[in-house]
This record gives sequence, structure tokens and C-alpha cells, in this order.
Amino acid sequence: MLVGQNSQRVPLQRCAPLNYATVRNVPRYTRSSGISRRAAVQCRAAVATNARLATKAINALEQLNMDRDVCNIISKYSPEFVKSKVMKTPADAMLVLGRITNITTRLGLYFANMYLDDFLGRGDTPEIVRTRAAQLREVLTVLGPSFIKAGQVLANRPDIVREDYMNELCVLQDDVPPFPDKEAFAIMERQLGRRLEDVFSSISERPVAAASLGQVYKAVLRDTGEEVAVKVQRPGVEPVILRDLYIFRNLASLFTGFSLKRLGCNPELIVDEFGAKLMEELDYTQEARNIQEFYNNFKDDPTVKIPWVRPDLCGPQVLVMEWIDGIRCTDPDGIRASGLDVDEFIRCGVVSGLRQLLEFGLFHGDPHPGNIFALRDGRIAYVDFGNVAQLSQRNKQVLIDAVVHAVNEDYKAMAGDFIKLGFLAPGTNINPIVPALEKIWADSKGQRMADFNFRTVTSKFNELVYQYPIRIPERYSLVIRSLLTQEGICMTLDPEFHFLEVAYPYVARRLLTDEDPALRERLFQVLFSDGKFQWKRLENLIQLAREGSSGTSPALPATGRPLTAAGAASSKASLDLSDTVKDALRVLLLDDKLRTQLILALTEDNKLHVPEVLSVLRLVQDDIKPQKLIRDIVTEVPSLSRQVLLSWADKVLVS
Repeated sequence: MLVGQNSQRVPLQRCAPLNYATVRNVPRYTRSSGISRRAAVQCRAAVATNARLATKAINALEQLNMDRDVCNIISKYSPEFVKSKVMKTPADAMLVLGRITNITTRLGLYFANMYLDDFLGRGDTPEIVRTRAAQLREVLTVLGPSFIKAGQVLANRPDIVREDYMNELCVLQDDVPPFPDKEAFAIMERQLGRRLEDVFSSISERPVAAASLGQVYKAVLRDTGEEVAVKVQRPGVEPVILRDLYIFRNLASLFTGFSLKRLGCNPELIVDEFGAKLMEELDYTQEARNIQEFYNNFKDDPTVKIPWVRPDLCGPQVLVMEWIDGIRCTDPDGIRASGLDVDEFIRCGVVSGLRQLLEFGLFHGDPHPGNIFALRDGRIAYVDFGNVAQLSQRNKQVLIDAVVHAVNEDYKAMAGDFIKLGFLAPGTNINPIVPALEKIWADSKGQRMADFNFRTVTSKFNELVYQYPIRIPERYSLVIRSLLTQEGICMTLDPEFHFLEVAYPYVARRLLTDEDPALRERLFQVLFSDGKFQWKRLENLIQLAREGSSGTSPALPATGRPLTAAGAASSKASLDLSDTVKDALRVLLLDDKLRTQLILALTEDNKLHVPEVLSVLRLVQDDIKPQKLIRDIVTEVPSLSRQVLLSWADKVLVS
């Protein structure tokens, strides 16, 4: 949704596809009178496999919920709910039949024209391709919001749709015909329970933006005089969407058995994912809760602006939130003309995106150019929170694991992370996947880590998902889409932008300074490799974390030098490592294994590593506050002593 100035259309960046890869086909056996024992066993195995496939078909929604792990975002979607709303009376069956006829007629005519083009040998001519792409967009627009949303999804599926079609479908992001203003104002008054003039001292006569599910007006609150964006839902959109979802899911059920056996994907699950997100976006009360949660997450961040929301004026079909008057994030000239630092704005955007993923677990699922603005005070502003997703604490930790393993080039562990993240089924043999991951990572990095970009990775990963039984869970398709879109925006602002130049310092700072015990564990994983302590990695982490504090971009490593900042200038930015040192002392006292590892590190190769220790101490001497450290240690002596005594007592009892 567009809110603010400079509302020219900008094509949405493409995202990673939500793929379901081919798996081994389940063999089918015929009965015979002379069946062998081995064949009988195979036959019983085939029956058991088919039973499991049937169970998967029945439990598609349960699998979707499992994929989400722990998620607080409320969705009222379920196949039962959809059916109860769509099929209330016999007359509803006629409405469904009429809708099927309308869909079949329009899409049938479109595909008939495409078949005719192929038959006449003109299907690949540029003029015909442009014409058919525009016709597809028009057909989807006429068929309504469900198909517009489907078109927006296809605009991010390079594995399914060719680029010229994707460019045309991107128009559906920003250029959807509005519905009549009279109907919009009537919906507002019905939801507010008051006349518009009692709530707003003024409101725009025409919408400032229109999308598939609603449109936005600019207004001024009568009680406070504040400017607000009033988002109102299209009339009658929910019944149409529910009817379409009912049709989609029944159609999917017809192909479930075939698709599971032949393609390894569950079409009902795909419809359930699509339906759940669509129903979330339809509930503006849920969007108001999303805005409030984002606001609370970033309220202490001076670089990010989240609009406030007026819950007392919101309802299922109307949303009233702060008006954001900013510069479109893909307008570098406009940003510079406002006196803003483009590089600093990019850094703010990348760090805020990483915080959403790795700290809060609640992230914006649709950060396209129309939803991100640069404010004149230098902050980055987000709008349109209908499409958000949430990662559980476990999922956040596994993502950080994957980052650590990627940095350390531990490809076997990366493949194991794929299982934990739900990309691979439990029990999958990961040995064939490890070399493929190594090749993807090596090719994507190029000669330097600074050459890394997500588009290269996802392009190569698309090839991988067709070779192995990999599927991308719904939550991670949104993660990939979010990262790709933000990277594309940054590259529009600065063609020389390198994501890792900003991301690495942030990750390093979090590893060194975050109080989360799980991150401490990941820090030790980075510092120890093959049982040896990596002194250079510790120095590089500190340098990178200091760069993250100063907001500058360090030089990134050549291949084979993970997490290095060689060549980066030393910075005097503030980096308080007192808590890190305190936690390290605590862990050393309580963890025998780590204590042994550190002793071995100090005496590795039969020599004392005094120079390395002194180098690290010189590096952190300005980053540790002795008085604070001593005060904290003294304060925690009773608690720490108790834990040490309990640990020793447990060892005595065990022995």
C-alpha cells in the first residue's frame, strides 16, 4: 500500500520461489498369483507409504501449523471455517457453480489464445508476449482480489513465470483500480459508528492509493488535529475470497494423491498457506495489533519510525494510523536533496530488517518500495503491516546457527540446519546435499565475501530444490522475499551496495554483546574450529562489532577468511564488552569442557599463546569498563558461588 509522497510505480523486486521439490516416486505394484516374499514386503511397504500420503493429505493444515512452529499471529483460516461460510444454503452451491463458470470461461479463453499462438508459431514473438502478459494482468484484475493476490505471488516466482510476465504482474502491486468513494465512506461510518465529520475535520475526496484488498485516504483527526491514513476494505471482498478459497482447495484435493507421489508436494498445503495469509490481511484488527507490536519493538530505536495506530477507531474493515510523509526509498536523488546520507539510510534499513528477523522474530513480510520511506530526519519508516510473519525463538536460534555455519563454511552442519528449519524432512540423507551447498556458497561469494548477494544464492538454490526433496516452508519464503526485496531496494539506492558489509558488523556485535545464552553458545562455535581456538576470528569479531557501532562499513574478507575485517580501519566507536567478559568468566567457572578447551587453546602446539592474548587485550582495552565489571562480579559472587558449589556437588554425587 502506498502512503506518502512520490508515489510513482516502481517494480517489486523478485523473491525466492516457494518451491516443492521432486522426491522419489512411490512404486506401484500389481497383484499376481506367484508373488514372492520380497515382492509381498515391497507391496506392504507401498500400501504403508500410500497410507502415510493419505494422512499427509488430511493433515495439510496441521502441517502448515507445524511449519509455523510457535506463532502469535492469529488467523481464522481453516478449511472447515471456509466451508461453513461458503456453503450455508443450497443457493450458495449455485453461487459457487457460477463462480467456477466465470473463472473457467475467462481463464479458458486466455489459455486458448496462448495455445493458438503456439499452434501458429508466434508464441515467443516479443509483441505477442507483451500482449498476452497484459491480458493476463487484466484477467486477474477482473476475477477479483484472490486472483490479484495470486498474480502478486506469481510476480515473485521466477521458477514458474518468465521475466516479461513477472514485470507485467508487478503492476498489480501498485496499480489496482479503486472502488467508489461513496461506498468507502459508508463502510467507514458503519465501522466507526459515527459520521465522518464527527471523527475527521477533513478527509481526501479521492483515495491516495488503492490495492487488491482496500484503499487509503488521508484525513485529519478532529480531536487531536493529527494527520492519519484511513485504510478501508473493499466492499464484499471477504465472501468472494472465501468462495475462491473453497474452490481452490476442493480442486487441490483432486490432485493431492498424484501430486504427493509424483511431485512430492501437497497442493492442499499450498492453498492453506495462501488462504491463511490472505485471511490475516483481511482482518484490519489484526493489522492494528501488528502495528502496535512493531511500534513497541522499535520505540527505543532512534533510526526507525513505526506509525502509531488508533485502536479505538479501528475495526475489521477500517484501520486508522499515523500518516507517514516521507520520500520513497527508491528515490536516491530525493533522499540526497533532503540532505540525508544515503549510505547511512541503507545501513538503518539493513539493521532494522535484521533486528526484525533475529531479535524480535516478527518481521515485515512485504517490504516493497511502496511500504518503506525515508523521513527527513534520517529515519526509515515502514507502513502496511497486513502481511507480517513471526519466527519462534527456536527458529531464530537455528537461523543464527545457519549464519554461523555458513561463515565457518561448515556445510554438513548447514545441511543439518535445513532439517531443523523444515526445508528437509527428518531422517533425510544429507550426504548428497553437502557438496551442492558447498558449490552454491563458493559460487555466490565469488572472489570476495563482499561480492555476495542473495539473488545469486536464491537463483542457484532454485536449481537445488529440483534435485533434492527440499521444500521452503511458508515462513521462510517470506524471509527470503523480505531479504531479496530489501537488497534490491538498497542496490537501487547504491549499485555498489554489498549486504554483508552491513550485516556482518551487526551479527558480530550481537554475538559479542547480546545477553541471550543461546547467542553465547553460537559465539563459542565461531571461536572454536576443529577443536582449536581461532584467535584471528576473535580479533575480527571485535573489529567488525566496533564497525557496527560506528555505522561504517568495513572491508570484507577474501575467500577462506571467514568473519575477517582485514584491511578495515580501526575505529574508536563505543563497544561495551564488560557483560561479555563477565559472562565468559561465569561460563568458564561452570563449564568444564569449555575451560579445558581454553586451556588447550592457550597451550596449543606446546607453546603459550601470550602474544595472541596480549593482542586481544590491547584490542579490547577501551571496550571494557573495569569499575562496572568489578561491581557486577562482586554483586553476582553469592549467586555464582552457589552455582559453582552445586556443580561440584553434582560431580561428587555422580562419581
